Amino acid sequence: MIKGTLLLVSVMVLAVASAASNFNLNFYQPTVVNGTTLKVGEAKLEIKDNKAIVKQGKTSVEATVKVETSNSKYLYTTIGYKDGDNHQIKDITIAGTTTKLVFE
Repeated sequence: MIKGTLLLVSVMVLAVASAASNFNLNFYQPTVVNGTTLKVGEAKLEIKDNKAIVKQGKTSVEATVKVETSNSKYLYTTIGYKDGDNHQIKDITIAGTTTKLVFE
């Protein structure tokens, strides 16, 4: 009985931990991630170690990021762009977390 309960708790903790690294994004303009242009619309963001994986439909792009932690939680998810006309992502802050991803 105790082993079953521990297994259930372990599975729930793993599920919560894995869900915590997946987020939704909305692009309001064509956006470039690691040389790949993504369309206007919804995308999924997955964080694994120092990698950000952005998925939109059948397109999946991986980029190296530096994960920074703020002292307080961000109120909104924001996407910062590098200077220039190509709309390349510079950073992303994630609402409800203290996480900021800086794209390298």
